[in-house]
Amino acid sequence: MTNAARQLLDLLDIEQLEVDLFRGTGAGGETSMRIFGGHVIAQALMAAYRTVPGRTCHSLHAYFMRPGDPKIPVIYQVDRARDGGSFTTRRVVAIQHGKQILNLSASFQVEEDGFDWQHEMPQVSAPDNWPDRPELREAFAEKLPEKYRGDFLRERPIEIREVEPRDFLTPEKVGDRNYLWFRMAAAEGQGPVMQHALLAYASDMNLLGSSLRPHGLTWFQGKVMTASLDHAMWFHAPIRFDEWHLYALDAPFTGGARGFNRGMIYNQNGQLVASVAQEGLLRPIRPKSES
Repeated sequence: MTNAARQLLDLLDIEQLEVDLFRGTGAGGETSMRIFGGHVIAQALMAAYRTVPGRTCHSLHAYFMRPGDPKIPVIYQVDRARDGGSFTTRRVVAIQHGKQILNLSASFQVEEDGFDWQHEMPQVSAPDNWPDRPELREAFAEKLPEKYRGDFLRERPIEIREVEPRDFLTPEKVGDRNYLWFRMAAAEGQGPVMQHALLAYASDMNLLGSSLRPHGLTWFQGKVMTASLDHAMWFHAPIRFDEWHLYALDAPFTGGARGFNRGMIYNQNGQLVASVAQEGLLRPIRPKSES
């Protein structure tokens, strides 16, 4: 197991402080400059799960309100909104510096049988045909200012293989539809709750970038200010995140300095295991003379 993988499993093993009150570390994960959005979503989901025995999360809806500070812990306060016969609802507030940085609602359900149908998995070339994330970043790192290289190249817990990756600095304008394969080998043997938390963490990766593709933009050009505004996720089937999963992404709309993004996550057997939606800030950065 890599150090980054162990660190991610540890940060999702949140500490209970009191009844319905939990603490998670803010450091680690995808970046050292702020708390990655999937990080705080996954910890909030774990806090909710700690108060719901015997039921599985089928959906969550979250709003990001302030950037997370990786230098201090995050406090998670759980509100037991409802315990019903079939469904349980929890509301979680994440707090730093005395202010909310995220609030999340999650719904849990007892296991039930029902009708089965899904969209077919897109036909996409296998993960072995694409370079992994460290390989892509290593080739690009010299083009970045030296002060950013360490964080850019740091070891990360999720293995990603982008399908037809774009140039970081001079991408062409292309369609919004895009695909990546991802997995975490250290997820092997983890229980269903941790599998949900790991996929929730990973679901925030590359999602907002779908909105940038039709405009020929990336985060590295300094032409756009981006931030995740909200995040919704639906779990459809059991997760085995140590195996490769295909993340099929698109962005049906951009406008009003926002972009709307969607994702469908399939396992290697073609089963749709989760769906994701997110709206994000896409604010053009203009020279001061134009402001």
